[in-house]
Amino acid sequence: MMNRAALAALLASLPILAADHFMEGAAQSTVHVLIYEDLQCPDCAVFRTMLDTQLLPRYASSVRFEHRDFPLAKHAWARKSAIASRFFEEARPQLGLEYRKYVMGHQSEITAENFNDQLASFARAHGIDASRALAALDDQRLAGLVEKDFEEGTARGISHTPTVLVNGKPFIETFTFQQVAGEIDAQLARAQ
Repeated sequence: MMNRAALAALLASLPILAADHFMEGAAQSTVHVLIYEDLQCPDCAVFRTMLDTQLLPRYASSVRFEHRDFPLAKHAWARKSAIASRFFEEARPQLGLEYRKYVMGHQSEITAENFNDQLASFARAHGIDASRALAALDDQRLAGLVEKDFEEGTARGISHTPTVLVNGKPFIETFTFQQVAGEIDAQLARAQ
């Protein structure tokens, strides 16, 4: 297994691919924050809070934040929630991102046993047919989109979530706002 320093060097050398993913912030920015996340991961939920309360308020007008699915096998409902978020995004733009925020904010209430009930409840609360949302869990095309993100992450050497790449520089699992903001500020200064 690769140590963190070697992984950091490898990740920094790889280009960030522009694709159609969940995006927040300034779409055309040259500063990209690429986020590999597992919707059942507690550290990802902590990062989501940092994103909503600190990073987006400060950088939404100048930085592109792009989300990639990286559901870990150890999490019972992470893959299903990633597929569901793709369904909701196609049903109504930005609803997929809202679902992702909801799931990460309610991780302690969601279990493998009640996942489908939670999914159906979210769908109904947002005017979406719950039976369609549940059926989407078996949609191979949506599952393929999640798998594509996962395979791309694996090819980059990602193995922990969240892994956040600021123009290629990795921050893995636990890190501070100051660390990420410092790198974003450095990248913004270089872009000017």
